[in-house]
Amino acid sequence: MTSLDESTDVRPRVTIHCQDNASIIVTLRDRFSFDADSVHYAAEVSAPGLTARVNEVVAWTGDSDLVPFLEGLAADYRGWDGARHWQTGDRDLAVSAVFRSGGYVGLTWTLRPWRKAAGGWGASVTTWVEAGEQMASLASDIRQFLAGEQQ
Repeated sequence: MTSLDESTDVRPRVTIHCQDNASIIVTLRDRFSFDADSVHYAAEVSAPGLTARVNEVVAWTGDSDLVPFLEGLAADYRGWDGARHWQTGDRDLAVSAVFRSGGYVGLTWTLRPWRKAAGGWGASVTTWVEAGEQMASLASDIRQFLAGEQQ
């Protein structure tokens, strides 16, 4: 289940809850932009015993972005074989998707900042989302979030 939240914080965020375990959450928040070519935001993952955050994920408006990746998954709601992958240009946020019988997509969200630095770290969680409408809704929510649109 996903939501484009506009709680007491004036900045919108997208929250993705796992269908199988509601304590597994991915949040995209704190969107800002320096220019028309990019959008910066924070990505957070949490699960029992795990909380991780990358403060400045960059989405370039001219690059292949997360939204078309998710829209492609929604369009293939009948399923596919193997895993599909997407990552930011800096590779600090990556998403892989697998299809499970019963019409669910497992999205594994991986945060990996400072990949080349000594002592770098990585954290991953998997959220299960219903294929089709829920996936299309997730893509729409993230599109609105990245565009800075309010619902």
